[in-house]
Order: sequence, then structure tokens, then C-alpha cells
Amino acid sequence: MRKVSRSAVLVSGAILQLFLGIIYVWSVFVLPVSEEYGWPVADAKLVSSFLLGFFVLGMLGGGRMERRLGTHRQALAGGTLLAIGMAATAFIPAGSGWLICLTYGVAGGFGVGMGYGAVVSCVPKWYPEKRGLATGVSVCAFGFSTVVFAPLIGELIRRYSVRSAFLILGAAFLLVTLAFSSFVRLPEAAGGGRKTDGRGNRQYTTREMITTGRFFLITCSLMLGTSAFFILNPSFVTLANERNIGSMATLIVMITGVASAVGRLVFPLISEKTGRETATAIAIGLTALCSFALCFAQGPSFIVIVAVCALCYGGYSGIYPLLTGDYFGLEYVGPNFAAVMCGFSVSALCFPMILTRLFAGTRLFVALGVLCLVGVGLVAALAASKKATRETAPGVASKT
Repeated sequence: MRKVSRSAVLVSGAILQLFLGIIYVWSVFVLPVSEEYGWPVADAKLVSSFLLGFFVLGMLGGGRMERRLGTHRQALAGGTLLAIGMAATAFIPAGSGWLICLTYGVAGGFGVGMGYGAVVSCVPKWYPEKRGLATGVSVCAFGFSTVVFAPLIGELIRRYSVRSAFLILGAAFLLVTLAFSSFVRLPEAAGGGRKTDGRGNRQYTTREMITTGRFFLITCSLMLGTSAFFILNPSFVTLANERNIGSMATLIVMITGVASAVGRLVFPLISEKTGRETATAIAIGLTALCSFALCFAQGPSFIVIVAVCALCYGGYSGIYPLLTGDYFGLEYVGPNFAAVMCGFSVSALCFPMILTRLFAGTRLFVALGVLCLVGVGLVAALAASKKATRETAPGVASKT
């Protein structure tokens, strides 16, 4: 086995995450893709749904691969699949834009999920004393992809063409994957299929985890906490126009990207001081307050609220892998977190379609705030179950 240092694992994982975060940059491609491939804009936007859905499936599939082949091969396979999917998109003939859902959406999304899952599973195991910092750094890099690649992709499209942009990015991603995936390896003590850790805490397999009440509480709180951002994010520009600050729409989009990336680092660090449950409740609670405040926010206050909402959304990406590891152990944290992310997927795919048809205007914001408050309640129930377990036995790994 190749010897690697934990700093090399952290840096390599962060670099891979920066490139894998391309999943969040599809909006830059929508109009150029529509023009180049003769594809309606509304249909081109659907690629993001395929990306998101297969991102979670890729995490699940990659988690199974991790046990057999190791995280370095999982990261290699994921990055390579993403690179191939992007490059293949450049060769799709005009009039067949729907094929992009397969190349960029299915193949790319699945590849991103595999690579993301490998890094999130591997990096924290090298830093058992600083899991919040290690996880925060890796997922923060994933979030900063929007800030880095959105202007770069725009420039590539203007200078060359959208097809050339796909080819250049595919080649770059392949080179980065080949250069850094070999460093994404588990510590020698990990990966042995242990039933308990060194302190006697149970290490749950995914099949065991999904039968517990705590899995339900964690997954559903994630589903409810992210609902506001998934509904508000596509409408930030529209909302800005409605509040007479349409000229600042581009700035708002940039602010949300930076805030989301920062939240991925800040909230894991907060959780190291306050506890995971408290930090999670703060993030979801702030999202609830932001949702209610959007009923009347105008001008600068609207921008601040949007930024806080994005900050909290990013925070979920940093906190929930830690929560999963705390309650179900680090041995199977990759596939276990992938299962928890099903709540994320349901939120992204279902809430925008359902709630926007049931509510409009201020009623929609109120509904989102109420959903987030329910999420806070689920986190409170999770914390109560942990306290009850501690009063009866050491550790937190009982089946509840």
C-alpha cells in the first residue's frame, strides 16, 4: 500500500472536491447549450435535476465500491466518469440536446457522487481529533467550485465555444483526477469491517442504520432544513427584481455562492464547540427565521437574509456527515451518509414542485419557515435520544 501523509490526503481531497463541485455550475451552461444544441431553455434546465438525483445515487454506488476497492479507486472512477461525461457532451449533435441528460446529467452526476463520497468518507478518518475541521475544509472546497468555475466557464464559452468548454473541462478534470485520486486512501487502521471502534461504540452498516429511528430523524431534518434554499435559490434573481434591486442580481448570486462555501467550513467548526445537534439546530433555525423575514425584507436586508440562508445551506453539507459518523460510526460513514443524503435528494426534487403549487407569495415563505421549525424539532428529538442513551449506557450507538 502506498504511504501517504494525512496532510496530503486533506489537500488532495480538497482539490478533487473543488473540481467535483461543477455540479453547481450548470446554470452557466443553460443558455449557451440551448442555443448550440437547439434545445428549449426549460428542457436544458432539467439537466440539474438529473445531476442532483444521480449525485446521490453515485454516493450510494460509490459507498458499495469503497468496501471492495478502496476510496482511491472510488475517487478515480468518479472523476474519470465525470470527465468522460463532460467530454462526450461536446460531441452530441444539434437537435439531440436531450442526450446531455445522459452524458452530463447521469454520467456526470453519478461520477461526482462517487468522488464526493470517497473524499467525505476518507478525510475525517485521518483527523479523528479534528473531524469538524477536516470535513469542513473538504466540503468547503466543493462549495467554492461555483465561485472559481462560473467565471472561468463563461470566459471559455465566450472565447471559444460551449463545445470547446466541455472538452477543455473534461480534459482538465481527468488530469486532476489522475494526479490526486491516489492520495485519497483510508488510514491503515480503517476499512476492516469492525463492529465496534476502540471505545466500544457500535459501527452500523447501512442496512442496520436505516432500521433505526435516529436515521429517520437525521434524514428528515436534512430534508426539511434544505427545503427553503431549494425553492428560493432559482428565484433569487426574480425576487431581487420584485424588490427593486434587480441591478444587483448578479452580485446576489455571487454572494450566495461564497456564503454557501463559507458555511460548509464555519458550521462544522461551530459544532466542535457547541455539539453537532446544537449547531444543526442553529442552522435550521436561522433558515426558518430567514424564510419568515423574506415576507417583508427589502433592499440591503434582503441581500443579508439571502446570504444567511445560503450560509446555513452550506452548513448542512458540513454538519450532516459528522452527525452520521457520530451516531453510526466512521467505519461505514461513506455509504451511510449517502443514505442520509436521500433526504437531500427528496427535498430538491419534490418540495419545489409541491410547495410552489400549493402556496405563493408570503404564504410560501411562511410555509418554508414552518417546515424548518419542524426540522428543528426533529433535531431536538435526536439530541433527547442521545441524552437518554447516555443516562443508561456509555456511547451513543444504541438502536433507537
